Amino acid sequence: MAFWLFKTEPDAFSIDDLKQAPEQTTLWEGVRNYQARNFIRDDVQKGDLVMIYHSSCKQVGVAGIGIVTKAAYPDPTQFDLSSDYYDAKATVETPPLVCGGSNLPFSSQ
Repeated sequence: MAFWLFKTEPDAFSIDDLKQAPEQTTLWEGVRNYQARNFIRDDVQKGDLVMIYHSSCKQVGVAGIGIVTKAAYPDPTQFDLSSDYYDAKATVETPPLVCGGSNLPFSSQ
């Protein structure tokens, strides 16, 4: 088991949003940094622990701990025309972006 730091801006998604999600689980979408994407795709595994780090806010720091509940998979937002994360170059055969990260689904502990 590994430990990871997942950064989020609480006005976009916070630990409180996770607590309110069905079964306290969500996908970690919108990761567009390729180094972070590679870690999520290649290294983050189901059962790993995640420190959820709030940035760009008054109280910066780790807001809670989560656990990865599903291995990485293609980020569905890259195919969604109405999403802020839509990527016109993405194809189903070779999706450049993954979640499980950010799109990694995880639960609060």
